[in-house]
Amino acid sequence: MAKKVVKKTKIKLFSLLIVLLVLTGLFFGVKCILNARTKNIIVKGTTYLKDDYILELAGVKNYPGFISLNTWKCEKKLNKSDYISKSKIKKKLNFTLELIINENKPLFYDTNTNKYVLSNNETAKEDNVNINFRIPRLLNYVPDKKYEKFKLGMNKIEKNTLSKISDIEYKPNDYDKDRFLLYMDDGNLVYLTLTKFKLINHYNEVVTQLEGHKGILYLDSGNHFQIME
Repeated sequence: MAKKVVKKTKIKLFSLLIVLLVLTGLFFGVKCILNARTKNIIVKGTTYLKDDYILELAGVKNYPGFISLNTWKCEKKLNKSDYISKSKIKKKLNFTLELIINENKPLFYDTNTNKYVLSNNETAKEDNVNINFRIPRLLNYVPDKKYEKFKLGMNKIEKNTLSKISDIEYKPNDYDKDRFLLYMDDGNLVYLTLTKFKLINHYNEVVTQLEGHKGILYLDSGNHFQIME
């Protein structure tokens, strides 16, 4: 009887040791996962804002703990920015964070107020963020009612076209009080009216047909191009 008792005790001790080893392994495994830091961060949807600005604003620049990170709080921080209309942070596989940003598109810099005008109708003073925005400058005063329509027209211009406009001047004549002159980066000039601002989105297509000539593109009355000698 004594021999059988000894054998059973050894078996129980061995089984207990296995259980302890498994539990210890699970404990340290779970601890490692919970303490694991973010390995990769991807920023999507930005054109004007730099990644460093986004990461610092969200509080993830130092690659924080992945599991413990509160994405809702990070999104709240991002949404406080004048330049962001909406943000979404997703946790992906392999400890990757995906930051999806919807920008408040900067439309132009108003030299009369020394402020940047954004697509949500808000304005921002010059700072370290917007100083590198590639957007046109409004050079002169625009009457209030026309100014509101001008902002709506500017909001219709696509980002890749907007970056090709250096300056804009309110240029009414006897026939049209809604007339504007756009100075393009490539040296061309474009006349537009408030109701035709969307036409500038076809600028790239038009330029390819000019065969390298520089001149004035009249989109205010008809569509014709006058070569500058």
